[in-house]
Amino acid sequence: MALMPVDEALTRILDGAAPSANTEILPLAEGGGRVLARDLLALRTQPPFAASAMDGYAVRASEAVTGAKLRLQGESAAGHGFDAPLAPASTIRIFTGAPVPEGADTVLIQEDTERLDDGLVLVMQAPEAGRNIRPAGVDFTEGRTGLARGRVLDAGAITLAAAMNHAELPIIRKPRVAILATGDELRLPGQTLGPGQIIASNTFGIAALARGAGADVIDLGIAADRLDALDEALDTALAHEVDVLVTIGGASVGDHDLVQKALTGRGMALDFWKIAMRPGKPLMSGNLGKLRVLGLPGNPASSLVCAHLFLEPLIARLAGRPDPDRKRTARLGNDLPENDQRQDYLRGDLEIDAEGRLFAIPSAQQDSSLMTVFADARCLIIRPPFAPAARAGSICEVLVLRP
Repeated sequence: MALMPVDEALTRILDGAAPSANTEILPLAEGGGRVLARDLLALRTQPPFAASAMDGYAVRASEAVTGAKLRLQGESAAGHGFDAPLAPASTIRIFTGAPVPEGADTVLIQEDTERLDDGLVLVMQAPEAGRNIRPAGVDFTEGRTGLARGRVLDAGAITLAAAMNHAELPIIRKPRVAILATGDELRLPGQTLGPGQIIASNTFGIAALARGAGADVIDLGIAADRLDALDEALDTALAHEVDVLVTIGGASVGDHDLVQKALTGRGMALDFWKIAMRPGKPLMSGNLGKLRVLGLPGNPASSLVCAHLFLEPLIARLAGRPDPDRKRTARLGNDLPENDQRQDYLRGDLEIDAEGRLFAIPSAQQDSSLMTVFADARCLIIRPPFAPAARAGSICEVLVLRP
């Protein structure tokens, strides 16, 4: 099978990916960070009455001329409005958020007044008619769409939903992602290692990335390099009705790489398993019915690079979230040689110079097994296939891993 270009691989992985039609109803307090399953209409009008935008005095603008003395009739405060009309040549003390009394059309700010001893208020600066009043419904009106389907519920959206009087929210179900590490050599963190054994670290990084992208994660643990062990793990994934099965390692076609064999034996339609990229060439993609399968390489950096490029956008599509926005333009921090037929993703650092220009500096070591290099990296520097040699200062594209 020929090596597939990265862009084509991503297009095929995302083909048909869409949010689940299944929704759930969550309490408002639990909706933060989730995605709306349908439009949210206002259940009330805000403000429900004309309200003062300032502390001051409710007046008729025609009476509140400079030098006029208005008789203080009463007070209107938030939650305690004045329940009588404004009398002629009078004013009502009013506070921010309080209902504007009937007959008043303007709020005179208190800085432009003087309170006199005989119960009168002196107008020191005449206001413009209509000033400092928020009309009823100026924010939203009952029945209006306040939040559209697909909106990620950030702090502003949650606040608006509450203001519209929603105690519960219709939410898109999170995609379920099952993660299966494979290999006789793997042990969990904290376990004692025998000869030739290593820690299964990839699972935890991939799980963190998947949760951050909006998924619920099911850890299937570690499957030994046996078909019966892989079949048992697959049974568990199917029982949980997961949307995506992510396998780590064993997706190639070596004597001990049984993942592809186990999955095709259960009916998986294999789409591809070789990509023209470095690191991350042995990436497998296929479908087992409605279950999407993504087989990541076993090397830690290869696994994480592929997860950022393919798994993160797949989860975002299934969760109804916007596609990740990680790509930026930068300048190379040092010279790079010409590239071969595989698209390179070089781990590197990011720096901003005194002129505000963003520079990407490739790490000295790029071996795909080095997690210290990946953990320190702030970006992946993208080198297209057959890119010519590049000089320091030339423009490049980067995928930002962290600020």
